[in-house]
Order: sequence, then C-alpha cells, then structure tokens
Amino acid sequence: MSDGRYQRVAALKNAALLRQHLEAGGIDLHFDETLLPPGESPLAQPFERDGVRVGNRFCVLPMEGWDGTRDGEPSDLTRRRWQRFGASGAKLIWGGEAVAVRHDGRANPNQLMMTQSTEPALAALRDLLVAAHRERFGSNADGDLYLGLQLTHSGRFARPNVWNRPEPLAAHANPVLDRRFANGVGVMSDDDIDRLIDDFIAAARRAYAIGFQFVDIKHCHGYFGHELLSARERAGRYGGSLENRARFMFTVADRIRAEVPGLRLGVRLSAIDSVPFKKSADGPGEPETPPREYHHGFGIIDETVDQSLDDSRALLAMMRDRGITWVCLTAGSPYYCPHVVRPALFPPIDGYEPPEDPLHGVARQIGMTARLKAEFPDMVFVGSAYTYLQEWLPNVAQYTLRHDMADFVGLGRMMVSYPDLAADVLAGRPLTRKLVCRTFSDCTTGPRLGLVSGCYPLDPLYVNHPDAAALKEAKAPART
Repeated sequence: MSDGRYQRVAALKNAALLRQHLEAGGIDLHFDETLLPPGESPLAQPFERDGVRVGNRFCVLPMEGWDGTRDGEPSDLTRRRWQRFGASGAKLIWGGEAVAVRHDGRANPNQLMMTQSTEPALAALRDLLVAAHRERFGSNADGDLYLGLQLTHSGRFARPNVWNRPEPLAAHANPVLDRRFANGVGVMSDDDIDRLIDDFIAAARRAYAIGFQFVDIKHCHGYFGHELLSARERAGRYGGSLENRARFMFTVADRIRAEVPGLRLGVRLSAIDSVPFKKSADGPGEPETPPREYHHGFGIIDETVDQSLDDSRALLAMMRDRGITWVCLTAGSPYYCPHVVRPALFPPIDGYEPPEDPLHGVARQIGMTARLKAEFPDMVFVGSAYTYLQEWLPNVAQYTLRHDMADFVGLGRMMVSYPDLAADVLAGRPLTRKLVCRTFSDCTTGPRLGLVSGCYPLDPLYVNHPDAAALKEAKAPART
C-alpha cells in the first residue's frame, strides 16, 4: 500500500485545495471549477467527422479481460461488463477490450479471441452491448453509437496457456527487458509477421461481419505492434527506418481497406514511453537504466515531454498521409512503467510505489494529447489517464474539451467501478462517491494472481466473488 508520501485526491475537496496542490507540485493540469448544465456541456456535444457521428464525447477504453473461456469466448462476467459498457452513456466504444487474433497472441489464457469458432459468441457479445444501450437510452439510441473491436497480439507479453508462464514472441531483442524472461525470448521473423498480418485481416473481416464499425490496430503498452515501432536495430523489412517499423500497421490498414472496404480503422498508440522501471529498496520505482542509454523505446521520456513526442509526430504524419486519422492515445506499458500509463496511488501486488505524484502522470498524458491535437487538428484524438482524477474527472474533462485539447475523454478503470459515471455527468447528476475508483489496483492485482478481473473493493459482485478471498490472502503479506 501507499506510504502516504502523496496527497490523496479524495482529500482535495474544493477547487482552492486542488489548485493549491497543483501549484505547489508544479503540476500543469487545468480544470473548470463549475460544471456546465448538460445542454451546454462540451461532454454532451455530438461529434461528426469522416462520415461518422458519435453522440457525445465520452469513450470506453479497451481493457484486457481475464474472465473469458479457455476457448476465447466470453463468460457471464465478460457479458456483464459489456452490458455495463452499453448502458454507461458513452457513445464511443473504443475496442470493447483487447481481443487476440490467434492463440499464441493471448496475454492470458482467458483473453478473448476472434477466430472462426468464437465469432458467434463475439457477435452475441456485441449485440448484448447494443441492446443494453437501447434499453437504457431508447430504441433508436444506437444510431450515434460508434462501436469498435481492438485487435491485438501480445508479443513479448504473451501468456496464452498458463497465467504465470510467459511465452514471449517479441518484435526485437531488448537487453533490459529480455533479462526478465528466464526461459528466453523468441523474436518473430519477417515471415512470421507476414503470417500475423493474415491473422489480423481474418479477424478484421469477422469483426465487420458481426457488426463492428471499426477495428483498432493496437500499437500500445508494449504489445507486438507497439514494440515493433521501436525496432530500430532489427534487420529486414520490419526494422530500422520508421517506414519499416510502421510497415506492419500500414500493411494491415491497406489490406483491410482493400479486403473489408466497409470497415473503418483506428489505432491506440502509446505516444510516449519510458525506460523500464523496477522497485527500489525502499519501495518507489526507479529506472533500470538511464534514459539516454536506452535505445529500445518509442518516444522515451527524458528531459521534456515535448521532445519525447518527436517519434509520434513522425508516425502521426505518416498515418495522416495514409488516411488513418482516428487515434486513441496512451503511454508506456503496464508491464515495465505502470506509473506512466495508469497513474495510481496504490500499486498492484507486483508493482512499485509511484515515483511521482500520480497527478504528474495524469497531466503528462493530457498535455501530450493536447500538443498532438494542436499539431494535427485534422485528426481525431481520444485522451486517457482520467481515472485518477476521481471526483475532479468531469471538471478536468470539461476544461480539456472546451480548449480543444482532445476530441474525446477516455474512461478505463473507472468503467470497472463506476460504469454509470458518463450517464450521471451527462444528466447533471452528482457523482456517487462510493463508486468512484480510488486506484487501489485490485483490478490489476487479481489478474496478476490468475484471478478474474473486476473491482474487488467497490463492485458488490466482486466483493462477494470467491476470488476475493484469495486476493485478500495474497495481499496480506504486503500489508505487514
């Protein structure tokens, strides 16, 4: 648990306290003190671009589920989660959750897969989400609901058969990360990547056939597509120049356009990255290697975030030229720099204490999205890292949209504990404090122990789930 070195957001109960805290910490984060009425709120405004209409500015971000079947189909827990997505009030569903395109690309043995055998079950899952949206908001409410499926291969972080047995298929050798895999790391050949592209196309074709409007070609969080972007020292067609490192993304995109012409595209991108961190002797995370000596990342944070964005600027320019204009931004990887990607006060069981006030991490992601949005105004940007803001989430989100710093506000962990947050904000209702995610990280600790994913502290279903006792027992030594 946290040692109390940082102020809890829940204690910042008024605007003066929040502003004082931000100023004292040098945290470049802005917010509106007062929320606008629902009819005037930018969060409630529809968005239209490229022939797509989205009914409001809330987005459900994709997360990795640990509660599917061994065959890659949804379970009752998965279906409950997707129903809650549909009833959340958010009109953009970016990917639903990470869905592997084949077995060896699963990040855990219970991750969903998109294959011939699982297609009917995923079709029913998609229909369940839409039905929940209609039931709550009206029979025609899905007319401005934009629903995608995130397609992935977990690459270096694949664990397809046993939850605690890595079976990495990396994009390139990484001497810092490779040390973490006692049984070695396999690197995909160019021919392997060619075959993986075929699997992405097959999955995309199935996604379109069952009603998804777009697919996300995942390039974030250290998974295969993201790691490939940093393969500067890799030989062959997929390494070296940025054109080569992005060849996987663009080949998948070009073939989808040619072979599944009705399907739209998006990319979730880790726009900045970090050197791998480890737990220090006294608890907080510390870099395993100096940033200037680490050449195996894409947009490594060093002195300034602005300089770190140069890699993404170059990639986004190429994406725009190729007509890929919908981008969901995130940062880093939960495997080696979790404080960068998902700011939290309480680390998961295998993590480390935050090396900075987590609000710095929130501000970093909101700021990077604002910079890229300003430089690429003709592209569509979804922002991330809002959950740690807790009760202040709507105020920061409103300020962000009012100042054109993003097009959509993405909700990840908050959707697990408080799926009705978007609907409540859009209706002008006060937040239900007992449901607000406090980033206890149990939704991560559970899967790290091979348990189902869910909000064990706040969701009654998981509070009473059999896995809750196992989670509590495993965490007990960490509290002593």
